[in-house]
Amino acid sequence: MATIEECRAALDKLSDSMQHAEGDVREAAALDRSVSCHVKDLDVTFVGRLGDGRIVVHDTLAGPPPDRAEIRLVTTGDDLVALVNGELNFARAWGSGRVRLEAGLRDLFRLRKLL
Repeated sequence: MATIEECRAALDKLSDSMQHAEGDVREAAALDRSVSCHVKDLDVTFVGRLGDGRIVVHDTLAGPPPDRAEIRLVTTGDDLVALVNGELNFARAWGSGRVRLEAGLRDLFRLRKLL
């Protein structure tokens, strides 16, 4: 099972990848939205902001997110790490329910370029 530190490192790696992206991916990463990532098996939520092509995690909270972020990801620690490392296909994980991504319809269309 992935640790909190490994999950945080995965989010940092995702943020770094987004910042160095080009074209459509960079455009999708240019959103300015509140974000949360709830790691179910650790019962911890990373909350922060997507802006300027980066995800900045402001806090790590016990339990589910207290407030509804504009972009919400729910998964397990192992799946988060595997997604970021390219070992797990997002579409398959999302289709099977292993990963849940919630956002407004317009944001989901833009985010699909990232995933």
